[in-house]
Amino acid sequence: MTGPVRDHAQVFTTLRPLLFTIAYEITGSTTDADDVLQESYLRWADVDLDTVDADRSYLASIVTRQSLNALRSASRRREDYVGPWLPEPLRLDDSDPEADVVLSESVSMAMMVVLETLGPDERAVFVLREVFGFSHAEIAAAVGRSVAAVRQMSHRARSHVQSRRRRFDADGDVTEVTTAFLTAAMTGDVQGLMDMLAPDAVLISDGGGKVNAARRPIHGADAVSRFLVGIARRGIPDPGFEPARYNGSPAVIITSAGDVDSVFVLESRGTTISGVYVVRNPDKLAEVTASHVIAR
Repeated sequence: MTGPVRDHAQVFTTLRPLLFTIAYEITGSTTDADDVLQESYLRWADVDLDTVDADRSYLASIVTRQSLNALRSASRRREDYVGPWLPEPLRLDDSDPEADVVLSESVSMAMMVVLETLGPDERAVFVLREVFGFSHAEIAAAVGRSVAAVRQMSHRARSHVQSRRRRFDADGDVTEVTTAFLTAAMTGDVQGLMDMLAPDAVLISDGGGKVNAARRPIHGADAVSRFLVGIARRGIPDPGFEPARYNGSPAVIITSAGDVDSVFVLESRGTTISGVYVVRNPDKLAEVTASHVIAR
């Protein structure tokens, strides 16, 4: 008896959440990830399915190669980037399970910032091995390296990430956390913000040189609190605020006259906020309200 007939579109659609997640974690861009998937499908559509033993591994290899091409191209542009670089905020579909801590941590802003410090191949190896559990042989085929080289890169990348990663905590009600945060900031309550922030909290703001943003990370609860109150005091024309969840963490979308002005992503450690990531670069906000489904 023969098995069920496979179809290119059906296989790709089934694996799309996984493939999108791989592309996003390698490129740090939802826009690039969508482009990678479009290009990958064109290549997949020309493949003779009878020659494919494992759809997941085969498609992951295609997406990885396209993601690395996109990342290398973007890396050259980022050399001249003005101020800190942050990934495009990833708005998660409400149906995404939060029980998968590994998946949530892998797309967190803190982790994505750490991944940016890896070389392209090391980043791809780390993502494929530590997040998605591909074998060294499968990864070697995807990145065009020997198995031995992949093992070395995997060990080096894992040590690098572990030495820089911040503790991740996916708990926290979106509305409660963002409301308290916004209330303190908008009312100029510096002490209230300090009470919410960890002593070693960090704020990173990405304007890309196109809008006002802090040119360097701001460290410490006091400095972060005063910076946030300063922003609030300057005011936003016709402001709007929407609690949301981005990159597995509570967040708020701030609009000005109906247009998205910025996205604040709040990462927590226990009951306190350890990181505030502010994305203001308009290029990274064009599709920021679109939701995505991620998977391992």
